[in-house]
Amino acid sequence: MLFHSSLRKELSRSFGATLVVLVTVVMTMTLIRTLGQASRGNFNPSDVTLVMGYTVLAYMPTLLTMSLFIAIIATLSRMYRESEMVIWFCSGKGLSTLLSPLMRFSWPVFALVAALALLVLPWSNLRIENLRDQYEQRGDLDRVEPGQFQESGNGNRVFFVEKTTEGEVTGSNVFIASTERGKETVTSARSGRIELLPQGQFLMLSNGQRLESTVGAQNLKVSDFELYGTKISSNVTGYDSITAVDTLTTLELLENLTPLHLGELSWRLGLMFAAINLVIIGVAISSVNPRANKSANVVLALFTFVVYFNLLKLGQSWIAAGLLSFTSYLLLLHGSVFVLATLWLAKGHNNWHWKNLFPRRPASPEVTR
Repeated sequence: MLFHSSLRKELSRSFGATLVVLVTVVMTMTLIRTLGQASRGNFNPSDVTLVMGYTVLAYMPTLLTMSLFIAIIATLSRMYRESEMVIWFCSGKGLSTLLSPLMRFSWPVFALVAALALLVLPWSNLRIENLRDQYEQRGDLDRVEPGQFQESGNGNRVFFVEKTTEGEVTGSNVFIASTERGKETVTSARSGRIELLPQGQFLMLSNGQRLESTVGAQNLKVSDFELYGTKISSNVTGYDSITAVDTLTTLELLENLTPLHLGELSWRLGLMFAAINLVIIGVAISSVNPRANKSANVVLALFTFVVYFNLLKLGQSWIAAGLLSFTSYLLLLHGSVFVLATLWLAKGHNNWHWKNLFPRRPASPEVTR
């Protein structure tokens, strides 16, 4: 039909414009947050672009759902304001008949949201965690920047090197302040070099001085040296880490149905169910009076979206804590939203009013004597 094709064209334009705006806003906010994390040492500054890209990719299911919801609200609200819906209703079509063209337009978005939520979301979270872990687990000497004071990974040492040469293997004017085993030491040397020994990685200092004192005591030990070696890291390169649940694949979640895994699974499946329910809510919420405030339905739509997605995250935490079962949560949240949205749509389709549902009883005639 001509009406359906024109509706889908307008939805495509509105959906594309909304998605571009939302992605731009999220990219800007993500860039600011990622730069802050990089300045605190959580990420390598050279990986800021990668982290930003993976983060935006993890937000894409939510952005696609929100863009589709806003596009439906904006398109149908404009049709109500310009009385195009009056022509649609006068042709014998009701409000619920709009679901057919809207679902035909929305099903590629549903498929993309499902693929992103079930496959891409854990992969992007895993990549972000890997970049963070690789930067946090780098060696102490890898943290050293010429001309800057840098703290070691465990926070027990502070390094300073004025400049490095020969591929950052040697350096001049080295300063090390450390606190270990109840002792504070300050070591300075004119030069230092990195040597890899069977016992681990060592920093060999030449022509320097070492100050050693006990924490809480007044004693101070001063010693000069021509060559002094301090151990920087061991040969062990592996480390134990706790795998975040949002980095596990969907198949891994299904293989071990613990409350924590079920909570994460409810979030991923909830993104798909929410996208479908919000299309129905968008059709129902767009049925407004053209003479009413234009922004009333938009504010109500945004409030509905925020509450819905907050309930998704809240339900995830409830399932992970064992306060609610997985099946009960899906039926309680998404099932109830589907029923309420359908009733709301039926009310607009059949033009139901509370006065028609509960008619007043006719007043009894007065008896005159």
